[in-house]
Amino acid sequence: MDKFLWKIIASTKGGNNRARIIKELENRPYNINKLSEKLSLDYKTVKYHINVLEENELVTSPGKNYGALYFLSERMEESYDSFLEIWDEFNGD
Repeated sequence: MDKFLWKIIASTKGGNNRARIIKELENRPYNINKLSEKLSLDYKTVKYHINVLEENELVTSPGKNYGALYFLSERMEESYDSFLEIWDEFNGD
């Protein structure tokens, strides 16, 4: 999973935004609109990154309507410590 997370977070242009989304969803579920407000990102940008994360089974949503809430997937929750290590190294913290 570490290699996979490195690919999703550190080796792509949008990795920083995807990591920020993951970090916010660790705290609580959000819909795309609230995430865009919280992260000061365009709605379409957040929607794109949510779709990438969902396709890679890192986030999940029980619904597909406009206000659907997104949660970290069980897979992501199990690997959250690895994610934090990658995030720290990627950001130089």
